Amino acid sequence: MIVTAQRKLRTVILLSIVFLAGVMVALTSGVMADKSSAKYDGIPLDDIRTLSEVFGKIKENYVEDIDDKKLLTDAIRGMLSGLDPHSNFLDLEEYKELTVGTKGEFGGLGIVVGMENGFVKVISPIDDTPAQRAGIKAGDFIIKLDEKPVKGMTLDDAVKLMRGKPGSKIKLLISREGTDKPFDVVLKRDRIRVKSVKSRMLEPGYAYLRITQFQERTTDDLNKAIKKLKKQSKGTLKGVVLDLRNNPGGLLDAAVGVSDAFLTKGIIVSVRGRHADNQHVYQATPADLTGGSPLVVLVNGGSASASEIVAGALQDHKRGVVMGQLTFGKGSVQSIVKLTNDTALKMTTARYYTPKDRTIQAQGIKPDIELSNLKVDAAAESQFVKEADLHGHLENENGKSKGGNKGNPKAGVKKSPKKAKQEKSLAEEDYHLYEALNLLKGLNLLSKR
Repeated sequence: MIVTAQRKLRTVILLSIVFLAGVMVALTSGVMADKSSAKYDGIPLDDIRTLSEVFGKIKENYVEDIDDKKLLTDAIRGMLSGLDPHSNFLDLEEYKELTVGTKGEFGGLGIVVGMENGFVKVISPIDDTPAQRAGIKAGDFIIKLDEKPVKGMTLDDAVKLMRGKPGSKIKLLISREGTDKPFDVVLKRDRIRVKSVKSRMLEPGYAYLRITQFQERTTDDLNKAIKKLKKQSKGTLKGVVLDLRNNPGGLLDAAVGVSDAFLTKGIIVSVRGRHADNQHVYQATPADLTGGSPLVVLVNGGSASASEIVAGALQDHKRGVVMGQLTFGKGSVQSIVKLTNDTALKMTTARYYTPKDRTIQAQGIKPDIELSNLKVDAAAESQFVKEADLHGHLENENGKSKGGNKGNPKAGVKKSPKKAKQEKSLAEEDYHLYEALNLLKGLNLLSKR
C-alpha cells in the first residue's frame, strides 16, 4: 500500500511538472515571448511539489472520483482567474464562442458581465437583446441564477448557467441600487445578433451614430453610415452625436478605426506591456470623415474598454465634447493565446493610455459635461393668455397673429394614445441625447458667429 501510494505520488509529480512546463512554454512563445527583456528563473520546484501533493491528496481522499483532466483544467483556470477579472482559460467551446462573438453573433441573454465582491455585476446590456428588453441595467448585481446563489461561483460558472438553447428560460434575482429589495427577472434566451453601428438623422443636418460593440466590421460600417448621413444632409453635417453608452468594448483595432474617423493627426492610444510585442502607439491618419463637424460623445457607466479609448482620444484632442456619466474604467488589454489542443488563454498583457498619457484603469473617463440619469415627462400645455387672445388686439403688421387658440386651431384637440406615443418628444425618450443635440446646435451657432 505504501509502495503504491509512493508510485502514485511520483507519477503525479511527473505529470504536474510536464503539465506546468508545457504551460510555461506556451506563455513564453508567440505574442508573449521577448527573451531580451524578460528574465525567467525556471519552474519553482518547491511549489510544484506542493501542487503535486494537493493533486495526489484529492485523487486519493476526495469523496468522489475526479477526472484528471478536470483537475488540471481547474488548476489552469485558478492560475488565470487569480491574476485579474479579465484573464481566464478558454476551453474549445468558449474559444469558439469568443471568436464568433467578435463577428457579432452568439447565443445567450445579451449581458456583458464581470465579478465584484463575489457577485456577478452587469457591465452593460447589449442593444436589442433579451436583457435590454427586460430592463436589465448597467450596475445591476445578479444574486441568483434559477435559485442557485451566485456567491461562491466563478465568473465562468455563472456565465455557463446563463448560456443555453434559444427559447429556454432562466430566472435572475437582481439587486439594484435605489430599490428596496432584490427582484426577479425571467429572461428567454435567444440567438444574439449584434448590429455594431446604428445611424439616423435627428433633425436636418444633425446626425446620430450609435456603436453597440467594437467588432471586426465596425470601422467599415461606421464609414458607410457617415457617408450615408452626409448624403442625406446634402454633403455637410451641422453636428454629430456619437453614442457609446452601454458599449462594453471589443476589439482594439476597431476602437482605433472609429477614433481615426474623426481625427486628422496625433496619437489615438498607446498600449504598454512588459515586452516589446505588447507595446504599440496608434496614430491618426489625415482624414476626418465628417469634415470637422461639431461632435458630442455620449458615455455612461456601461461604456468600457474600447469605448473609453475612443472617448479619451476625442477628449484629449479636443475633437469632441464628452457628455454623460463617468465611464467603467477598464484600461487593460487582453491577448488571446491559442494553445496546441484548440484551447486558449485570454490574458491581460498591457495597459492603454490616452493621447495625454492618462491611464483610465479603475478611474474611467470623466465627462466634460456631466448629466444626471434623469427621466423627463411632458408638461401640460400652457394655459397662459397671449396678446393674440385679447379682444380687439392690434394685428401684426404682416397681417398674421400668432399664439393662443386662435393661432393654433389644433389646441385642445385630444390625440389618440397611439399618435401621442408616436409624437413623444426626444427629451422624453432620451434626455441625454436631447441635451447632446441642444449642445450641437449651440456649437453650430457659435461657429457661424
